[in-house]
Amino acid sequence: QVQLVESGGGLVQAGGSLRLSCAASGGTFSSYCMGWFRQAPGKEREFVAVINWRGAGAYYADSVKGRYTISRGVAKNTVYLQMNSLKPEDTAVYYCAAGGLTSTLPTGYDYWGRGTQVTVSS
Repeated sequence: QVQLVESGGGLVQAGGSLRLSCAASGGTFSSYCMGWFRQAPGKEREFVAVINWRGAGAYYADSVKGRYTISRGVAKNTVYLQMNSLKPEDTAVYYCAAGGLTSTLPTGYDYWGRGTQVTVSS
């Protein structure tokens, strides 16, 4: 059974940092692209970042570019999201996803975690 489990969320002041982790199990994820999405209350789920299966190529939403960094663990079944210079508008539930392509659309992913809450206070 495929599972993606996110961790590392929490409450942080504006300007602070958090590091999210996503651990994948139950499948062979070394050939999957891994992405992060987020969803704020009353809003649609939006793309944040994606990294390819080799961990060598990453793509970011304009809203987080220069502040967030996505990376993969050596075993390729863990993905991280380092978030710096956080803003109140970054507040959302952050989801990890795995899929075959480096898509910016939720429909491009086959597996999803349950999410971790990130709250940035002003």
